[in-house]
Order: sequence, then structure tokens, then C-alpha cells
Amino acid sequence: MNIRSDVPIDDLRQPPPLGKSLYVLLGLVVVTFLAPAVGGFFPPDDWYAALRKPDWNPPNWLFGPVWTALYLAMAVAAWLVWRRWGVRYGRLPLTLYFVQLFLNAIWSPLFFGWHLIGLALVDLLMLSLVLLPTVIIFYRHHRVAGLLLGPYLAWVGFAAVLNFELWRMNR
Repeated sequence: MNIRSDVPIDDLRQPPPLGKSLYVLLGLVVVTFLAPAVGGFFPPDDWYAALRKPDWNPPNWLFGPVWTALYLAMAVAAWLVWRRWGVRYGRLPLTLYFVQLFLNAIWSPLFFGWHLIGLALVDLLMLSLVLLPTVIIFYRHHRVAGLLLGPYLAWVGFAAVLNFELWRMNR
């Protein structure tokens, strides 16, 4: 995948008016938070409570605040790319963003809903394979946007290791 930008700096568009820009930001926040909203239909249950977990498994209360901060940072990152490049020149990074968001959204149904720990792990690996180039291309399009996705990439990596360990301990 070629993740270089082939748009000369001179072709950067003028940022849209602040009013329109804030509507797009709000829309991106709403769309981004649809991923955890899907997960809300598949909350942890007695099955999850009964799983054997590693000693380093974070406490349940930590996931909500961490994911909330990450989803907000993700939405802002996408907005920064859109604001600088628009849809035309930002098509690749924004497409990657929405693909990774879809992969993010289906993890909860796989894991909590259908108890498919192994398939949820495959989903996280696919998410990582899409997210890494997303972070790189976001960084190349807008450095702050790429940096905002860094903690998300790290957390997804941690989640994949935890998911693997849960799969290993409970098969």
C-alpha cells in the first residue's frame, strides 16, 4: 500500500469556515462513538466474569474512561485530516479510518455477544493491520492527527495481547 501523499503542499485547500468545520467535528464524534454504541448491545456478562484472566488484566472500571478518551482523540484526528485535506485529497486516510472503526465496532459482538474469543482476536489482528497504516498516513497528512492515534494503536496492541491470553487460558 502506497501511503505517501502525492498532493503537493501548494494544493492544500483552505480550511473550511469554522462553523462548517465544527459540524463536521460533531458528525465525526457521533460516527466514531457509534463503535462503542454497538458494543453497548453486548455488555460483559456472567460468562466474562467467569473467564480465567491474567493477573495483569485491568480492572473493569478502567475500560470506560480509557476508551472514551481514545474515541474522542480518534474523532479529532479524523477531523484534523479532513480539515486540512478535505474528502478529495484525504480519501485514503479517511477510508482507512472508517475501515478500522468498523473492525473496532465488531469486536464486542464477537467477544462479549457470541463468546468467540479466537475470532475476536483475529478481528483485533485485522484491526491492527489496518490501524498501523492509518496512523502512519494520518501522521503524514497532519502530524497531530497521527500523534492522537498513537495511544489508540498502543491500546489495541495491549487489547490483542490480553485477548490472546484470555483465549489461551480459557480454551
